[in-house]
Amino acid sequence: MSSQDEETSTSLESSTEEQDNSGAEQSESVEQVEEAPPVLALSDFLPSLPFPESYRENSVEEIRLLAIADNFQCQYHLLCPERKPLLLCPLNECGIQKFVSGTLRPTMTSHSELLNWDGCASFVADFLSLNPLDPPVELPRFLFSATSVLRSQTATCFEYATLLCSMLLGANYDAYCVSGYASKELCQLDQRRQECPMKNAQAKETDVPAESEPWQRFQREPKSRFLTRVAKKKQEEAEAEAKQHEELPEAPVDTLRGLRVHCWVLVLAGCRSVQENFLIDPLTGRSYSTTYEHFLGVESVWNNLNYYVNMQDCKEGSADLVYDLHDIKMWEPVLFGVTSKRQLNIELLKRKEMKMMGMTFVEEEEEDRVLEMPRTWVKSIYISKQDLETRWPGGWKMTRYKKMELELYAPYLRMDGLVTRLSTYKDFDYAELITVKEWYRNRNDHLREREVNKVTGITIERFREGRQFHLLFHRYTSGPTGGCEHEMEFSGARVDGLVRRVDTPEEMTECFKGREDFLYYRQVLFDQNAMLPQEQTGTKPEERPLLKVLERFHRNPKKDANEDVAERVFVASQRKIEVKYHLEENRFVPCMRTFIKPLGSRDPEFRADMVSGFHVDPYQKPLKTLGLYELLSDLIKAEQEVDLQIKSSKKEVRDIVACREQEEIDILLHFSPWTTTGIAKARSLREEMERVAAEEQQWLQEKDTDFLTPFLNRLSGIEITNAEDAQRLYEDSLASFQGQMNAQTRRIQERHDKATQALQKIQEHYHSTQQDMSHQEQKEYDAYCAQHTSQSHVAEKRLSMHKRSAVQKYRALDQRLKQDPRLAPFLLK
Repeated sequence: MSSQDEETSTSLESSTEEQDNSGAEQSESVEQVEEAPPVLALSDFLPSLPFPESYRENSVEEIRLLAIADNFQCQYHLLCPERKPLLLCPLNECGIQKFVSGTLRPTMTSHSELLNWDGCASFVADFLSLNPLDPPVELPRFLFSATSVLRSQTATCFEYATLLCSMLLGANYDAYCVSGYASKELCQLDQRRQECPMKNAQAKETDVPAESEPWQRFQREPKSRFLTRVAKKKQEEAEAEAKQHEELPEAPVDTLRGLRVHCWVLVLAGCRSVQENFLIDPLTGRSYSTTYEHFLGVESVWNNLNYYVNMQDCKEGSADLVYDLHDIKMWEPVLFGVTSKRQLNIELLKRKEMKMMGMTFVEEEEEDRVLEMPRTWVKSIYISKQDLETRWPGGWKMTRYKKMELELYAPYLRMDGLVTRLSTYKDFDYAELITVKEWYRNRNDHLREREVNKVTGITIERFREGRQFHLLFHRYTSGPTGGCEHEMEFSGARVDGLVRRVDTPEEMTECFKGREDFLYYRQVLFDQNAMLPQEQTGTKPEERPLLKVLERFHRNPKKDANEDVAERVFVASQRKIEVKYHLEENRFVPCMRTFIKPLGSRDPEFRADMVSGFHVDPYQKPLKTLGLYELLSDLIKAEQEVDLQIKSSKKEVRDIVACREQEEIDILLHFSPWTTTGIAKARSLREEMERVAAEEQQWLQEKDTDFLTPFLNRLSGIEITNAEDAQRLYEDSLASFQGQMNAQTRRIQERHDKATQALQKIQEHYHSTQQDMSHQEQKEYDAYCAQHTSQSHVAEKRLSMHKRSAVQKYRALDQRLKQDPRLAPFLLK
């Protein structure tokens, strides 16, 4: 095989040199390319698409490259007749032959999500839908450009790889498209035998250790180590047995194994801190090592600079391939002497070093360079922000994995805000549903996740901070008898410090944090045996009487340990209150007291035998009867307050459940102004508001300028249809105008009369007190008389002017009414 490789390499190199030196042979090859029979292309079915000239014609350099590729294909078939033809010059969407390297268009985008290979691979896998090869063992005749693929969102595996490789080259990765053979699962995008990637993410979330809280520490129970080992062994055996039953059924034998054509992407080490070569399947966006067993063989690889043919043996798969593209014994290039990606990086480093040293870089001429790769014929690839948001064709995508279905939705596509749904099944036929987990965004109720177990009936909801009641977590289930269990967790923003509550028909447990009274745990037991008179009509679980209330407190450093309550228990059925205090230093047993509540409600009789207890220090003086009575009174008041708080907690549970039911009915989404959907929503709202404001402003202007508007509203219709209505409008308008003029005349006359009366009154007062006035009062009198005299003269002048103008305005209005097009036809008759 090695001698044959050397012979093939020498012959191909000599043929390339002959093409470069002999112009006659090139002209013959060009004529053969131009005289090829026409084929139906995408432009024949969609003639309205505006394809550029580079899509419809070949340049001189491209024609020369096609001739070289055609000669290379002929010699390759002659020297390697047992191998299939290479994908060198497929047809583009306009039915024009193009060299595959020219189909790659290195593109760098401004989106941060597409700056790394994983973001690019994920976008390509999500944005496109697969168009399988037909037949699956033959290379495609057509290879559309990335611009057409982005527009149609359908592509073959070769077009998938072309788009992904173009984006990776633009992101400065050393990426290549790989043409070869793969398993049926990869070629048909069948992932039903693979684990769902969301399953691993869930496992990581479950493995995170929870924070050790005080209520968890106190609820620990002693367990036998032997029983624990036995239970663990049984669990392992059950898991092993379940794993045996969960094994996938054997897949049918693929008769085309090793013959199915596939295309993927190769990323070589050396750029963007890539340490090892790896492969990317563009259909799924996942990365694999070069030894992945589902890649069965490689025919060729190419990038935007050159095309390389694999000369290594792939009979045992592609795991042992060496991706040293500069070794011509392993990889035969179509163009010799062309600068590779690695050489470009080396030259770039040299330029930077020379620039830092203050020297000028002189490019060395290479004598063995035959032909540079022509400039790509593909237009610039543009990926909009809306493409990133909508992501999937039609805005959603469903993928089946091993016993799982994963549904993905674009934001704002569904009115309930659903973006991801993961369904888990019991069998491989997806018939028996076990759990459904959903993720939401932009909801007004701040719902983030919901998980429903179809077997147990348990529903778990998780919320973001900022919602009503400060609820973060809600787990509830409905029992067979109608009783509900609710487990809730809250943020630390509550005033009462509540962080967790578990409510069942039998008991209720609450946990607190950061309270001033140092309370952190409360457990309430309800009397299930009590027969209530309302039970026959359907008693609710929260109405049952209290049986026992247990409260625990943190240590208060400001109090003595023997006076600081650590735990208190209210036993309502026995009318008993038990109090346990915190441990004192260097003590092993805490102080305790037990109180029996008196039967009377008013002026209860208190006796010393109602109190029993234990004190650690025998030398400390015990409390007197009065002190014990006061302590019992405080405990009774505390019990009453606790009873009210329990009722309030029960009511809050009912309010939360009712609120959640209403929120599920009235779902609203918050549209972010940083998304294209939010921008479109805001633009439509702004345009609607501007339209309404313009209509209102136009109506106000018409109302102000049209003097007939108040009178037209009195008619049954907007238009005037008879002479009687016209005459009535004419007379009403003149009468209304005359009334306005008369009212204004009266107002002016009133001002004149008022100023005249005030002047006469002050003059009379002046004549009666003239002799007793001082000089200052005389000056004030003169100023006052001058002011009112001026006001009287102004009012008199305005009154005369108004009377003269009123007559003119009345005549003008009369003439205007007679000439109005709505009244004139009827008034003339």
